[in-house]
Formats: sequence, C-alpha cells, structure tokens
Amino acid sequence: MKRIILIVFCAFGILGDVQAQELSVEEIVRKANAVAYYSGEDGLSDVKMTIIDSQERERIREFRIMRFDVQDGGDQKFYVYFKKPADVSKMVYMVWKHLGADDDRWLYLPALDLVKRIAASDKRSSFVGSHFVYEDVSGRNIEADEHIIDETTERFYKLKNVPKDISGLEFAYYMIWVDKVNFLPMRAEYYDNENKLIRSIEALEVEDIQGHPTVKKSVARDLNRGGKTVMEFSNVQYDVGLTENIFAERYLRKAPIEWLK
Repeated sequence: MKRIILIVFCAFGILGDVQAQELSVEEIVRKANAVAYYSGEDGLSDVKMTIIDSQERERIREFRIMRFDVQDGGDQKFYVYFKKPADVSKMVYMVWKHLGADDDRWLYLPALDLVKRIAASDKRSSFVGSHFVYEDVSGRNIEADEHIIDETTERFYKLKNVPKDISGLEFAYYMIWVDKVNFLPMRAEYYDNENKLIRSIEALEVEDIQGHPTVKKSVARDLNRGGKTVMEFSNVQYDVGLTENIFAERYLRKAPIEWLK
C-alpha cells in the first residue's frame, strides 16, 4: 500500500538484476509504480494522520484505507473510511483509478448525508485538510509526465518528472528518489516555475511486510505556507481477499463493516 499517498514509501532477489544491466527510465518508473501501488492483489491498513499547521497546532484523523487491483499494473479501486475524530467519523473517500482517463472520486459527508463527486480538476486539492493531496492517495498516472534520469547514485535513481499538461497543477516539475534495491520511492520534491521547492513528501520508516517493502511512516511538508502532515500506518495486510463489490457507490453511505473492524 501507498499511497497513501502520496508517497507511500533489503533485497528481494532483484539486486543482481539491477547490477547486471542498466535500466531505462521507463523501466525504473514502472518498477517504482508497481512497488508503491500494486503490492499484492489487494491491501488494507489503519492510518493515523497528524496535521500540524505553521503554528505547531495539531489535529489528528484516524481512518482505514483499502485497495483492490482490478488489473495488476492497471485500474484500481480505493476506499477510505474515517473513524476519528467525531466530526469526520463515518466519512468516506472512494476512488476508481483509471489508466488513460480521469479517475472517478467520491466523498461522502455523513453530517449532511451528502455524496459529493470530486472533479478531476480538484485532484491536487488538500486531502481532508492535510498537506497530502487527493492524488497522493491513489497515485499519479505515470503516463501524465515525461520522465528523465537526473542522477544515479550508489543508493538512488533520481528522476525528474515534467507534466505533459500543466493545467490545474501547482508545480512545474517534481523530483523522485527511487531506492535502487527495492524500487520504493523514498522522497519526492515539487518545484514551481522559478525552481523553488514548494512541497515535499518523504518516507521516514520502511518495513518488509509479507515480502513487500512498505512505508510505515511518511511526512508531507508545505514549504510555502509552513506546516506538515505525518502519516503512520499500522495493521498493514496484503492479499486479504477483498472483493470488487465493496468499492461500489452504495457503500459510500453504508460502509462494509466486516472490513472495518
């Protein structure tokens, strides 16, 4: 699981292959995307999200995130169910991720009993008041950017990613550091048109879970306005047997309780 986000951040028998041959930027991007977003056929995790503003005031949100792969490396579905605090309890965020087309996104607001469609143009908006954005949850389409190998170090592939379409984006390009051993993206930095760093996401803790390198703690920072959001992942599980019917619109108002305990 990411990813949420947004960068959801040992050797697994691939080190020899990496050393034996040079990889193209397309191969690196595909491998990194697979590790970050497609570990197992499905997955779930409990998340504690601590939002810290520029004045060091904290807000905490707790939720469960579930992921189902419609096709390995292709379309996916995500379901986020908020548990705490009381003002967001039972709120649901759901994504149907499509390759080659805009994602479908919904937000259920229980206080208003309202299901709200999130427009494609809002994918770079704040995710429920945090320093992560909606697109961080399900990931950015790798076909949306031109990818360049900026630098190769002993530990990382450093990639520069330039959007093919800049409309609706707050950044001009972003850099990603991909671990050369397990292909997990470990850091992302977003820059504006003046080459000023405006936002970053970093994996702080990584653990092997069921053979998958998994981010257990990550942080997103707003370098313009200040503040940061820390995400801590627990009870991470892969291949738990989630079914696609759980990720249907009818479950926005009536959550699949058996998967939320």
